[in-house]
Amino acid sequence: MAGSNAEFRTFLCRSDNIGVLLHDPDTGACAAIDVPEAAAVLRALDETGWRLTDILVTHRHADHIEGIPEVRRATKARLVAPTRAREAVPDADAYVAEGARVRVGSLEATVWETPGHCLDHVSYIFAEAGLAFAGDTLFTLGCGRVMESPPETLWHSLARFAGLPGATQVFSGHDYVLSNARFARAAEPGNAALAARAAEAERAAAEGRFLVPSTLEQERATNPFLRSREPALAEAVDLPPGSDPAAVFTALRAWKNRF
Repeated sequence: MAGSNAEFRTFLCRSDNIGVLLHDPDTGACAAIDVPEAAAVLRALDETGWRLTDILVTHRHADHIEGIPEVRRATKARLVAPTRAREAVPDADAYVAEGARVRVGSLEATVWETPGHCLDHVSYIFAEAGLAFAGDTLFTLGCGRVMESPPETLWHSLARFAGLPGATQVFSGHDYVLSNARFARAAEPGNAALAARAAEAERAAAEGRFLVPSTLEQERATNPFLRSREPALAEAVDLPPGSDPAAVFTALRAWKNRF
């Protein structure tokens, strides 16, 4: 359950993609955030009894869109996609860019362009409901791999999330939490909140759960990529305290690529 009458269901797709259904009980409207795997999304709809009315695409990568044709045939859902992903998603009902508004029943999102992982990436921010669908930009304890742009581009996208209220629930496109936790502990071994969060991730994995959604408060306290302004993380990448956080982020992301 989430605030402002919104409901959600999260579930695994493929091997490590996170599927999400967002439901508005006031109107019955329901959105899938991406469709990594048609069978998993259709199964979740059967389990919840929700009727899919919308599909909101975060970016064009195949592991986020390949299930769309089958799900649309089954549900006739409206398809919303990033303007910059028009070539990869040529048959959307609506294309959106920075500042656009998207409604799922009575729930309203603002579209943020959040490039860095790829140039067409957008995120859907349901501010009143306290929900942020970040795709492959921000992960629990991590962030997406930098593609198609300088690392600073992804840093600026992440910094926007850091400004959201702490209670905002953040939905990631993948469950990479265990590997992210291992890297975060290596980068900031003295962070007690991180140690507790990593232990929670281990318990969740053992129980067949995953830590999606997370909250901005948790991520600001434990996610090294959101904490690039912290002196301890500058020190971890051999930069002086007070270094440009974009430079710290760039060094952290390069380290994570090798980790």
